[in-house]
Amino acid sequence: MAEKFVTLAEVKEMLEDAKKERELNYEQNRALEHCLKFAKPDAKKAKKLVEDLVKLEIDERIAVKIADLCPRTSEEIVAVFAKERSQFKEPDRILEIVSKHI
Repeated sequence: MAEKFVTLAEVKEMLEDAKKERELNYEQNRALEHCLKFAKPDAKKAKKLVEDLVKLEIDERIAVKIADLCPRTSEEIVAVFAKERSQFKEPDRILEIVSKHI
């Protein structure tokens, strides 16, 4: 099975769809509550944001994290890349793309 990264907004959408079909267990309900609090753009906007970030040659895993956090400053972008081996040289470019999608 291939690994796929999804944003909080996409998880929220999946859990809401599942809730319509059946009762969610405790962990799923807690995850849905978390998504309702913290998922910033809707699933469609979040997916498009990830696509645009990947076009900048940002790893998909990092792009999903950026879509979940919706950073507003260069410092927040730098923090996202803090543990990465390679740093993205243009945080303002990322901020520009994020601001278009939120």
